[in-house]
Amino acid sequence: MTGSGTAVVGLQWGDEGKGKIIDVLTPSFRAVVRYNGGANAGHSVVVGGKRFALHLVPAGIFHPGTAAIIGNGVVIDPIAIMKELETLEAQGVDTSALVVSTRAHLVLPWHKAEDEAREALLAGPDPDAPESGGAPEKAIGTTKRGIGPAYADKATRSTSIRAGDLVRPDVLREKLRSTARFKNAMIRALNPGAPEFDAEAIFQSLQPCAARLGPHLADTPYLLHTLLRSGGDVLFEGANATLLDVDHGTYPYVTSSSTCALGIPSGTGVPSRAIGDIIGVMKAYSTRVGGGPFPTELRDATGDRIRERGREYGTTTGRPRRCGWLDLVAVRYAAMINGASSLSLMLLDVLAGFDELRVCTAYKVGGAITDRFLPDAHDLAQVEPVYETLPGFAEDITEATTRAELPASALRYIRFIEEYIGLPVGIVSVGPDRK
Repeated sequence: MTGSGTAVVGLQWGDEGKGKIIDVLTPSFRAVVRYNGGANAGHSVVVGGKRFALHLVPAGIFHPGTAAIIGNGVVIDPIAIMKELETLEAQGVDTSALVVSTRAHLVLPWHKAEDEAREALLAGPDPDAPESGGAPEKAIGTTKRGIGPAYADKATRSTSIRAGDLVRPDVLREKLRSTARFKNAMIRALNPGAPEFDAEAIFQSLQPCAARLGPHLADTPYLLHTLLRSGGDVLFEGANATLLDVDHGTYPYVTSSSTCALGIPSGTGVPSRAIGDIIGVMKAYSTRVGGGPFPTELRDATGDRIRERGREYGTTTGRPRRCGWLDLVAVRYAAMINGASSLSLMLLDVLAGFDELRVCTAYKVGGAITDRFLPDAHDLAQVEPVYETLPGFAEDITEATTRAELPASALRYIRFIEEYIGLPVGIVSVGPDRK
């Protein structure tokens, strides 16, 4: 291969600002490739003061001439992507460069129903545990977009439908019929009052999607290998983030796909040796959405202040994000898992105005101190963060364009991160716009 790949991955629990970095880097690449996740993920990109929300379409779509590819590792809600394309086009965005893998699996109505039913059961009291006093169990905190059930069907094979089936009406209709029989029985077991799914009605609802997406379907592994052999460089766009990875995140409070750079080969068909640089994206503080342990979470006015200054509300759900001080133990673990070559530090301007900035550099567990991250949710819930305190900075830095324009305390904060993680901060982001 003569072309090379660069990956942009999140090093925390998501929402780090990956979309902005991808948008800034895209002009140097022939293609931007999404390799995991579904409509549960969201990227916000601000171009010329105008904010765009993306859920399935790769963030490279704003650059004409660059292919925006959805790889085989993504699960696609066909109705959602059709609406997303319509919204982008109404905003003046050219979507003709979108390419969708024929091998990507579809998220269908029964997946959402199953997702919602499972979460409801987990969130309710457990009648078989009287010793708990009927206390509610712990729901995972999914977005109820059907992502987990769609990936489960992909693994079980007999009830999954792929994007390529959209343009094979006879095959699609038969797969919907056979799957509907199974799904109706399963959903009724989870929720006895649930209405039955009508396979023919779903088939008809997918016909506009087939017409809309049909011209964009392609065998993307061959497309990507051809592009790389011709000398084209490819940017790989991760959705969600490393600490939500199904294998390496805070299990079970994770998403259902391989969110880190390790998921690129399986999610695109491009081998790892083709990937040169891996850019780890991190916020200057920590956030999390949904359930799961969060050692540095601030349930006070400081956490509220970070949330409001950073506009920390979910791109996909609108849910307020949980906010806390920067957890470098977690970030260093994520950088290790990804083999990150550099860091992008985002939203540094949000911390302006604090007299002091606290950074977690170790955990206290049962009286012992460790600098290792504990990805098992039960173990992580037991830790107490150990902090170091750095001086804050009062200056507004949103107009800074070089490091020389940053105040001394902000520079010290950056250097502290670089020294602890052992990687250079190649990009510092202040303010929402790509400039």
